[in-house]
Amino acid sequence: MNAKLKKFYWILSEQFGIDPRRLLRSLRGTPRYLRDLLRFRRQYQGRLELMPCLHDWYEEGGTTKSEYFLQDLHVAQQIHRHGPERHVDIGSRVDGFVAHIASFRDIEVFDIRAITTELPSIRFKQADLMNPAPELANYCDSLSCLHALEHFGLGRYGDVLDPAGSATGLRNMAHIVRPGGRLYLSVPVGIERVLFNAHRVFSPRSIVRMAEAEGLSLRQFAAVGAERRVIDYPHWEAELDRIEQQDYALGIFTFERMPPHTGDPI
Repeated sequence: MNAKLKKFYWILSEQFGIDPRRLLRSLRGTPRYLRDLLRFRRQYQGRLELMPCLHDWYEEGGTTKSEYFLQDLHVAQQIHRHGPERHVDIGSRVDGFVAHIASFRDIEVFDIRAITTELPSIRFKQADLMNPAPELANYCDSLSCLHALEHFGLGRYGDVLDPAGSATGLRNMAHIVRPGGRLYLSVPVGIERVLFNAHRVFSPRSIVRMAEAEGLSLRQFAAVGAERRVIDYPHWEAELDRIEQQDYALGIFTFERMPPHTGDPI
């Protein structure tokens, strides 16, 4: 499926609720459902209500190729190994990455949207990272923001429209991390552009430059591409140039905040 067709499919399925692939699978499964229903009815005499599930026969037992699943597991494992004193997350999926972290340690979650649920090991705080409270400076030694920074400033989640919103958000995140602390960041990377109002795609070198300007030094780089697996790039210099020529990949950056005036340029 080419890029234009993928985008059209995403608009139909995610924004208008029309999923042609699921529709075809359901039509394919209808004869089997009717056959199974008649066979089951002949053997079962109790109350029976119809609630057809028509496409599950044709799907795998779980989703393991989603870039969200892959990044969540990859970064959660890094945090487990590193063992920070205080970990904060900004805008990542609560039912994915945050749940991974909460299974083995406490985590604080900042989001521009309110979350009123109370959960063990998770403390929610409504916060606008475009304009954070002063007391958040040097707040934690470990910070994550997965698949969220690309939305800053596009208004999709109630934030203020700001073409420089991502740069502002990254600057404020850098100030939240203590010197010596880590920032785990994932964003779409490739040919730099804005897909309004869904998200941005960044040149990976743009992310590195913005981070360096805020005293962050890149320590590790990985990506999820067409292979649908996380690939670590220990020699990431050349990879950044290659990836910024692609249409799309998910870049996973691990930065360290350096002490003042001791940035480690690429």
